[in-house]
Amino acid sequence: MATLYHYSLCPHSRFIRLALAEFGMEAELVEERVWERRREFLELNTAGTTPVFQEQNGLAVPGAGPIAEYLDETRGLALADRRLLPEGPGERVEVRRLLDWFNIKFHEEITGPLVLEKVMKRFMSRDEGGGPPEMSAIRAARANVRYHLRYISWLLAKRNWLAGARLSYADLAAAAHLSCVDYLGDVPWEEDEAARAWYARIKSRPSFRPLLSDRMPGMAPSAHYDNLDF
Repeated sequence: MATLYHYSLCPHSRFIRLALAEFGMEAELVEERVWERRREFLELNTAGTTPVFQEQNGLAVPGAGPIAEYLDETRGLALADRRLLPEGPGERVEVRRLLDWFNIKFHEEITGPLVLEKVMKRFMSRDEGGGPPEMSAIRAARANVRYHLRYISWLLAKRNWLAGARLSYADLAAAAHLSCVDYLGDVPWEEDEAARAWYARIKSRPSFRPLLSDRMPGMAPSAHYDNLDF
C-alpha cells in the first residue's frame, strides 16, 4: 500500500486525500508535524512540507502539484470521462491555473495564516515559532475569504464546476482549502449561496467523508462542519 505523509489541517494534504479517494486508491496516512523537522521526513522532501506521496516501491513524490500530475500520469486514463485533469490542452490549462489560484493565492491569503495562527502555534514550541496567535493576520485572512467566495460564484455562473463541465482537480483543491477554513468556523457561507451550494455538492461526495471525521486535539470543528445540509 502507498503512504501519504500529511497533516490533518494542511489543505494541500487534504487535496491529495480527496484526489486519492476519487481515484479509488487507499493509502496509509502518516501525520507529520512539519515544524519538528523530522530527519526521516526531510530525506523524503528536503522542503519539509506536506504532503508527500510514497509508492509501495519507495518512490517519493513531494508536493500537491507534483503528486496530482503524477497520479494523472500513472492512473488518469483509467478514470476515462471522470479524469480529474482533462485531456484537452485548453481545459488542462484552466485546471492548472485554478490549482495555482487555490494552492498558492488562496493559501497565502487565507488558509496558511489561519491554520498557522489558530492551530499550529498551539503545538509549536517558542523555538519552533509557537506562541499566541497574531490577530491582525487572522482578521486579514477572514476578510480575504469573502472575495474568494465571490470569485467561486463568478466561475459557477458560467460553468457546472469550477474549471468546466466536469469535476476536476480545481474543485478538489478549492474544497480542500475551504474545508480547513470551515473547520475553524471562518467561512461566511450565508453571504454567498452559489459558493455554498457548490461546496455542499463536493461535501456530499464519498471522497469527502474521511475529511469530515477529522478532529484536531483540543479543538472541535465548527457546529456545521460535518453537516451535509449546512
